Amino acid sequence: MVTGNNTALQAVVAHHVGSKAADEGVRLSAAPLSVSSDAEELLLSFFLSSFKAQLYYTLQREGDAPEASAVYDSVCAIFDNPGTLPEQSAALARRLYEQTADAKVKGGDFFVAYLTDCMVDGNTFDAVGLFKAETQERFLKLQPCDDGFRITAHSGLSAAKPDRACLIFNTERESGFLVAITGSSRSLSEELQWTDGFLNAVQRKDDFFRTQQAIALCKNFVTQRLPEAFEVTKADQADLLNKSVQFFKENGSFSVDEFAQEVISDPEVVESFKRYKHEFDRDGDANGEIPEQFDISEAAVKSQARALKSVIKLDKNFHIYVHGKREYISRGYDEKTGLHFYQLFFKEEN
Repeated sequence: MVTGNNTALQAVVAHHVGSKAADEGVRLSAAPLSVSSDAEELLLSFFLSSFKAQLYYTLQREGDAPEASAVYDSVCAIFDNPGTLPEQSAALARRLYEQTADAKVKGGDFFVAYLTDCMVDGNTFDAVGLFKAETQERFLKLQPCDDGFRITAHSGLSAAKPDRACLIFNTERESGFLVAITGSSRSLSEELQWTDGFLNAVQRKDDFFRTQQAIALCKNFVTQRLPEAFEVTKADQADLLNKSVQFFKENGSFSVDEFAQEVISDPEVVESFKRYKHEFDRDGDANGEIPEQFDISEAAVKSQARALKSVIKLDKNFHIYVHGKREYISRGYDEKTGLHFYQLFFKEEN
């Protein structure tokens, strides 16, 4: 997790990057911003407040286009000589403009900042921050005049958070740096324009990532493969999803064999699960295989647990949320009405 309690803003350069789809062009600044002490505090909050999740990336240096390493190269130059910030930030702004060909991507103000003493997961590093603010807000300003006050309308940046944000920490340079990315994406295409198109970043293969992948594997097996291969009810699926959630919450590490025996148990279904994992690894080869054993990330479980929510949807009338006790729910068929039904058993009503 990123924290900025002791972070200092050494320098920041601002540019305006318009929408290439609208042929708005780029307005570049040749020098860093002049920032007052009170504005610095507000700017740091604006830059850093949106970084919450322990989800990290790395910058790629290879790709189909010759400029695939452009962001990586600019960041290296800034870390090697912070005095090149204006020059390198202009190069980054021009690259960002080339990635705004999609009409959905709005133009906005683009900030490139050099930060010191930025803490991530308990370690302190210098960082280069890339921030794009597309949202303008209207506000009123009350000003004194000869006979009282006058009020005027203005437009400006919201001080809450940028629309796109990236922090690149000066560590792990050889593997593409440690990178944190966040933003208020309005669409997948906008997110891809920033992460894939502009930054050329991929998610880091750490325990957070592996936990995410394992949760996706379990969910897909229970909801997709299991009903294809076996006769199971929605209640059976809900029970398996609940057991999967409990496994991830109660264990410090994930073992394929341990999960299969503890959660699935039935030998035939266990064998099906292991075959499905092989297919899951093969079809997602760009992400790599899920290891047979790794440490479970509590942060990933917390953010992904809702993906394993156990809900039985009955037509458009009812949703049954199942939290446990599979033996307390049964399914039947009423010949008189020609409708299916569920029976729910409980000890007391809250």
